[in-house]
Amino acid sequence: MLDIASVEPSTEGAKAFLQRSKYDLLIGGDWVAASGGEYFETIDPANGNVIGNLARANAADVDKAVAAARKAFSSGAWPAMTPAERSVLLHKLADLIDANIDELSELETLDQGKPLFVGRWAEIPAAAQQFRYFGGAANMIEGSTIPTSVNYQPEGKKVFAYTRREAVGVVGAIVPWNSPLILTAMKLAPALAAGCTIVLKPAEDTSLTAIRLGELVTEAGFPPGVVNVVTGYGHEAGAALASHMDVDKIAFTGSTATGRMIMDAAKTNLKKISLELGGKSPSIVFDDADLDAAIPGVANAIFFNGGQVCVAGSRLYVQRGVFDKVVEGVAEIAKNMKLGHGLDASTQLGPLVNQRQASKVADYVAGSKADGADVVFGGELIGNSGCFVSPAVVSNVHSNMKIVKEEVFGPVLVCTPFDDASEVVDLANDSDYGLAAGVWSESLSTAHRMAEALKSGTVWINTHSMFDPSLPIGGMKQSGWGRDSGQEALNGYLETKTVCAVI
Repeated sequence: MLDIASVEPSTEGAKAFLQRSKYDLLIGGDWVAASGGEYFETIDPANGNVIGNLARANAADVDKAVAAARKAFSSGAWPAMTPAERSVLLHKLADLIDANIDELSELETLDQGKPLFVGRWAEIPAAAQQFRYFGGAANMIEGSTIPTSVNYQPEGKKVFAYTRREAVGVVGAIVPWNSPLILTAMKLAPALAAGCTIVLKPAEDTSLTAIRLGELVTEAGFPPGVVNVVTGYGHEAGAALASHMDVDKIAFTGSTATGRMIMDAAKTNLKKISLELGGKSPSIVFDDADLDAAIPGVANAIFFNGGQVCVAGSRLYVQRGVFDKVVEGVAEIAKNMKLGHGLDASTQLGPLVNQRQASKVADYVAGSKADGADVVFGGELIGNSGCFVSPAVVSNVHSNMKIVKEEVFGPVLVCTPFDDASEVVDLANDSDYGLAAGVWSESLSTAHRMAEALKSGTVWINTHSMFDPSLPIGGMKQSGWGRDSGQEALNGYLETKTVCAVI
């Protein structure tokens, strides 16, 4: 039985931040209480302790934040800035994230539960990289001149036509609880590079690093109102932001079900939307794969961050000749994972974000067993907080089981054998989702043919979860619209204006 007592952060910055206990909204450059005066608790999922109280924004607060963002977009210092000046601010913000990386990592772990190394060595540095990459991209927003075939201009005149790339306007960024800071950076960095202004609504379970980022935005010198942070519940603050008539775009990462609600809310003013949604990503291991790399790679693909990753490799397909070896190898890794508080340096798997999510994950495993699956290991609720689930490996499944079809969003791997490439392509593509996939094979021909055949926004070969600010990430089918990261992300925050002149 895991019985985790209170665990304190080690950095002075995190200690000082937590001592404040109450956290307000950032609107127009000022930190203000919610108009209703209400706060709600944020919980350490490892032990159930309350670690802070967040302002509960409502529709009136969202109105104020959007008005501040609109004012900052339309007048004052921000629209007058050159791309180079915006770039300087983005780089300053990246430097401040680096300077506060230990504090941010501890806050993220306390709020979300993830092992400290996940934030400290992967996600928080990646957030800084987003701002640096798009800081450079701010200087490369270009239109083009267009030769036309217009032949009815006045005699002696010519046509001069060109395009301008202009910022979309006010962006509502709604981010989830699984990887809060990096997913926030993936929205904010390209939007700011384009010249947009932001109203950020972080997930109610994990808002602490968004608040701290808001402070760093101010410290970096961004003008008031360029970035606003409204904490609160999705059905209140999130819904108000998604349907707001003066928001030009919603950038959302989260579940497919919520994505559909965002789509419906956005019809109020036909605002633009980008949606990075659910996944049920296949990991495919051929019999010629380097199993010494593939087995830990497959395990990392599903157990990293407790499986609370949109691209998690949750469906494993293994060529029949090596099926038993691979499944046994992954199960052995699962059995030996150290569960504990994320601030404990020895912890490999922290809690899930809340009791509701943990119970949901455990129910999937129990339901699969009732349907005839074999639970090789794990899938049980453990610990006194109600948020820990032992990493699970499930075999003897069929394609119609809920655990195979639906996004579990926890450390649960379902395993299926296959005989040849054509069979596994059909199995892998038999999903409503198309976010990512992994292929393990020493044959370049096999790997690249699979990459072409798989209906996924990203295909990794002999690796998984390889991210970079330059690499577009997003999905096909019900995994979403649009892309984060890369030039495609920047384009999503720009409008193209055509100018045609007779000269």
